[in-house]
Amino acid sequence: MTSPLRILVAKRNAATAAQLAELGQRLFHETYAAQNAPEDMAAYEAATFSPEKQLSELQDSNTVFLLAQLVQEVVGYAKLKLHSTLGLDPDKTPEDRLEVERLYVSQDWIGTGLGAALMRRAIEEARQQGSRAVVLGVWEKNARALEFYRRFGFKQVGTHPFTVGSDEQTDLILRKGLQ
Repeated sequence: MTSPLRILVAKRNAATAAQLAELGQRLFHETYAAQNAPEDMAAYEAATFSPEKQLSELQDSNTVFLLAQLVQEVVGYAKLKLHSTLGLDPDKTPEDRLEVERLYVSQDWIGTGLGAALMRRAIEEARQQGSRAVVLGVWEKNARALEFYRRFGFKQVGTHPFTVGSDEQTDLILRKGLQ
């Protein structure tokens, strides 16, 4: 029997951008609204998840979006950035790394293995691209996500600021070597 879950590379078009704008805003809101001020959430979501912004990201040749689809419904996604410099000193030559810039799953599907399937596919993409490591930033207060990434072998290598509206927060930079 085949799984009803399909992980697809997103098409680089306006229809997908509109879908990602709605999905990204909704999943970000589900994940972080309870811990952030409404005005900060609104400002971040407006700046990050417009259809125009999503189309620009989709059309970036160093960006790959993976969509997790169950029975024609997209219930999660990952945004991957090739050749990431996240956490590197500006004067260092970047190693070939893939960054998991976003990985979101609908609240209804958390704990079902959907996020793990997206992460496995992201790591597979990194290997296909010849990356030596996968990196990501995760909010220091997101204990569930931190545990999830640690189960995949990610280790903290630094921190960096992440601004939600007017609130400067701290993301932990995590890294998983592939070689």
